[in-house]
Formats: sequence, structure tokens, C-alpha cells
Amino acid sequence: MSSSSLDVIITKMNNYIGFMWFMVMALTVAVGFAVFLFDYISLANGKKKINNNNRTQNQETDHQESTINSSEIHEQEDATTLFQNDSNNPEIIIVGAGVAGSALACSLGKDGRRVLVIERDLSEPDRIVGELLQPGGYLKLIELGLEDCVEGIDAQRVYGYGLFKDGKRTRVSYPLENYRSDVSGVSFHNGRFIQRMRIKAAKTPNVRLEQGTVTSLIEENGTVKGVNYKTKEGKAITEYAPLTIVCDGCCSNLRRSLCNPKVDIPSSFVALILKNCQLPYPNYGHVILADPSPILMYPISSFETRCLVDIPGGQKVPSISNGEMANYLKTVVVPQIPAELHTAFISAIDEGNIKVATNRSMPATPCNTPGAILLGDAFNMRHPLTGGGMTVALSDIVVLRKLLQPLDDLNDAVALNEYLEVFYSLRKPVASTINTLAGALYKVFSASDDQARTELRQACFDYLSLGGVCSNGPVALLSGLNPKPLTLVMHFFAVAIYGVGRLLLPFPSLKRAYLGARLIADATGIIFPIVKAEGIKQMVFPVSIDSIL
Repeated sequence: MSSSSLDVIITKMNNYIGFMWFMVMALTVAVGFAVFLFDYISLANGKKKINNNNRTQNQETDHQESTINSSEIHEQEDATTLFQNDSNNPEIIIVGAGVAGSALACSLGKDGRRVLVIERDLSEPDRIVGELLQPGGYLKLIELGLEDCVEGIDAQRVYGYGLFKDGKRTRVSYPLENYRSDVSGVSFHNGRFIQRMRIKAAKTPNVRLEQGTVTSLIEENGTVKGVNYKTKEGKAITEYAPLTIVCDGCCSNLRRSLCNPKVDIPSSFVALILKNCQLPYPNYGHVILADPSPILMYPISSFETRCLVDIPGGQKVPSISNGEMANYLKTVVVPQIPAELHTAFISAIDEGNIKVATNRSMPATPCNTPGAILLGDAFNMRHPLTGGGMTVALSDIVVLRKLLQPLDDLNDAVALNEYLEVFYSLRKPVASTINTLAGALYKVFSASDDQARTELRQACFDYLSLGGVCSNGPVALLSGLNPKPLTLVMHFFAVAIYGVGRLLLPFPSLKRAYLGARLIADATGIIFPIVKAEGIKQMVFPVSIDSIL
């Protein structure tokens, strides 16, 4: 090959690389402007709506006692044995009195519905997830009149996240400037919060809370008519109601009789409680981009910090009983957490109170059986990395409550089922945003041998570190303050394009351009399957409840 031909080839390659660099920069500017515009308009509208709601909201001020135990709930059962209506027959049966079931019972009882809640165990739960309520979820709690349920349980305010990677750290805050002063994230012991909700439900007129185990749904001609359950004394009881709402948690026994769930197990959490330690960023959640996957820390009381060490689904969980877990935590995890937390972390390991929980993910599958509906973790789950589960559940309750309020009669099961079909579209903006972000962030924040995935992980950290719209936008999505699925997709690709820009600057090359193309392809491979599972149509064309009612 002659030198002149070689010069031509080199010139063409340089022109091609230069053109790609120019296109990436132009696309970055365009996407950046679009993201900024979307965020500005969305946040402005959201803040206006919240401020209007705050002016018209009649908040309850009846604060409960701070001491919470199951006996207080049982004492309330006697006071609510008879419904305060003409008939003792319930209109709605709720299976499960966790966060979703208790909040729903309170809301429907306030609306005058006769509600029977059946909970398998009314003692205080001891869980290691469901401990962080995002600001968007707290706003839903206010909308339902249940914000006092976070009082008297030593709950802690959370104002954002600290991110840690390879010795570097940054802090991103929730965009709360235009909200009322008490709006923030809230973290707590899950069991204490649930007991407060149960007490609130038990004291609500028209609500009867009973301890019992639902053994089956009663079906007649394809329609759910009620439930069979056994009391804590073992007595078999049959209850009928026009509508049965199943929200019995992630391990629901009744889910399969109403839908065909596709449950995935992406990872497990190893949980510890660090005592009397000062987090690098007080009143912030902490996300450590560790190897092989993220580590979470956040306060759950004035002197306790929850630590969740993620172990990917393909990796064997070390045994606690034979000491493998303690060794794993000390040799693999300790070197990756901030140095100021080493002493407290090792003390927590030596204390021996280590727990393991399986993380589940499950897209929402509409329930097409007349007379029944699924809610909460029995209906929809996502990776708990972003702490969005309670926000989605409370948002679903707000939507369902508004749909039921205009109805005087629930007895036409087929008509009710057709009417409630719109629920699955109305919930999509909040649910799809949080679900998609949880799945995408978990994959991006996990370590990988693939260089393109590694570059995407670094790009995400650096993008959030930029501050301004680059951090406010994604954090507003994660917190439930700005539930706009399209804005999420735009930010995700803005991160990917930002990563390509990092690769091509200051000196682009063919190898770097190829890696950038792989990075874009990898980002596409992460986000699109999640979007598809959530429902493309509902995400692109969301329905507003104001357009229905």
C-alpha cells in the first residue's frame, strides 16, 4: 500500500472520529437541554400542585402514645368489633396489615367504608427492609392523613444520599426547597412504623382489625366473594365482602390464585446494625459502590445505623453459623467502607446479630378476577436499593382510594372490575419511575468485568457529582418527587452520553469510540427490558386521575 493511500485512510479515520466526537457533543448538549427543560417544567408543576394541596389539606392532630406493642392493638379490637354502620357485614376485606394494608384500612375507614382487616401476626415485625420512606412517600402519607405515624418511634429525617466510590465521595440532596419544612425522607425501625399504622387503623371508625390466617379466597363463578380464615385460637371463619384486597406481602400465599407472577431474585441483603457511630454525612443515606455490589447505610434511630451488604444472586451467601459470613464481612466488606466506620462495623459483626434477607423483584400483573385486587409487595416488587417500595404502595393507595370514593355500591363485581382496570394505568407514573430506576441503578452500581459496564458505572458517579440538574433530576425521580418515566429514560441516556464524552475527550481514538458504542449498547440493554416489563405504552402516555374522575 502506497504512502498516499495510507494518508487517505488515516485522514478518513480522523474525519470519522472527529465527526463522531462532534455528534456526541451535539447530542450531549441537546439531551442536557431537554433534561433540564423536562425537570424544570415537571418540578414546577409538582411543586405548584403540592403547595395547593398543602393549603387545602385538613391535617389530623391526634397524636398517639410513643409506646407501641401488640397488646394495645388487641385492646382496640374490642372497641371496633362492631362496625359503626347499619350493617355489620364488611364492604371490603383487606388481607394483611403491613404498611399497605394498614394505610389502606385507615383511608377507606375514614371514607365510611366498612373494612375488615385480617392479619396473620399482630406482634411487632422484625424486618430489615421497609425502613426508609422517600420524600414522595412521605407526601402520600400526608395526603392520607397518616404523617403522625412516624412520630414517637425515634424516626430520623433523611435529606439525600452520600455516594462513595474508590476513595472518592460526593453528596446529593433531595430538591426540597419549595416544599413545607417537615417534608424529607424518613427512616425508622420498620416494625415500630407498622405498629403505629395498625394502632391508627384499629382506632379508625368502621375498621375491624383481627388476627387470623387467611387460608383461601372464596370464588363463585369466577368471582371472589370473600375469604376463609382461621383465628389465632384456630376457629375457622368465613367472611363475605363485595371487594377483597390482598396485600399480604412479598411471600403472599394468595397471589397465585389471582395472577401469574414472575418473581426474580436479583440478590440478598446481609443486615447489621451499627451502634453509636457518626456517618460521614449525618441524616443522609449512604451508598457505597463496592465490589461485587452496593452497600447501603442509613440511620434508623438516634443511635442506630442500618447497614445492608448486597450479595448478587449468582454468588453463594456465606454461612453465618460456621463463621464464613463474619470472615467475609471483615475481609471483603470492611476495606471498602469509609475508614471512620470500620470500628463500629467490626463491633456489629462481633456482636453476632447478622441477618440475611432475599431481595425479590416482580413486575405488576393486573388482577382480572372480579371481586379482588392485589396491592403492595403481593402485587409489585423492585430491588430495594432505592428504598422505593413504601412510596409505590402509598401512591397506589392514594389512587385506589380516589377511584373508590365516588362509588356508593360495590356489589356489581364485574362492573367494579372493569372500572378498576384504569387503576393499573393511573399508578404507572410513580410505580414505573421507581421500579425502572431501582432495576437500572442496581445493575449500573454493581461491579463488572466488562469494561463498558465499568465505564458506565464511573460515568453515573461522575454525572451525579456534577450537581445542579445532573443530581437534582435523578434524585427527584428516585425520591418520588418527580415521577416522570420519560425524564428517567432521558437522564439515563444523558449519563451514557456523558460517559462516551469522557472516553472521547480530550483525544478521541477508534478504540475509545468502539468502547463508547458498547457503553451506549450496554445502557440500552439495561433500560429497555425494564421499560418493556413495566409497559411502554403506559410509560410514554401516562393517564392522569384528574382526567378520569
